Amino acid sequence: MGIDKYLYLFLLFLMYSILGWIAEVILAYFTHKKFVNRGFLIGPYCPIYGVGVLLIVWLLKRYTDSALTLFILAMVICMILEYITSYIMEKLFNTRWWDYSNMKFNINGRVCLETAIPFGIGGLIIMYLINPFFEGILDMLSSKLILILGIILLILFLVDLIVSLRVILRINSVDVSKYKDNTELVNKKVREYLMKHSVLTRRLMESFPNAKLKIKRIKDKIKENVKRK
Repeated sequence: MGIDKYLYLFLLFLMYSILGWIAEVILAYFTHKKFVNRGFLIGPYCPIYGVGVLLIVWLLKRYTDSALTLFILAMVICMILEYITSYIMEKLFNTRWWDYSNMKFNINGRVCLETAIPFGIGGLIIMYLINPFFEGILDMLSSKLILILGIILLILFLVDLIVSLRVILRINSVDVSKYKDNTELVNKKVREYLMKHSVLTRRLMESFPNAKLKIKRIKDKIKENVKRK
């Protein structure tokens, strides 16, 4: 596979990441009645959607003859991806970015049936309508144009990723030792610090208003206090 083929896949990934971002923004607008730049990256894209769709397209092409099978498998793939993403991001950044614990039929608060069903429906729409349309657009581009466009957008994406990761890692540098006896207060004070620290950290907190910040040092101290009592 030549580099233009890899860049073709990257462009497809980017298109679905942007589409996912648009869907998230629309949902957030109806929920919070205001514009929220969703996702943890600066740009208008949510990579988890790009990865999820590419997995669906790659793994489920053989099942397009059965809508029911496609629906179920798309739902399962998205649930697995969402669960793994939630787990990895929590371990890397000590932060729970979303939590479905208050919803029915959830698994450790990371995935739930209420969000999985729309993923299954989305899988059907993607395979039967959107993906043929997107691939048709890319197929009209020359290999040279795909190469140039792909390299430029890849560089911008990588820069965005590096900057955004640096912003997220600031969460772990916040000094909350004086709030060690109240996890809710810890969460509140960390958010207040991040909201004031810079435009990028404020944007991150607005994107994930329900994120639960995990400060291991403080949690361990709380456990020690409980044991003493």
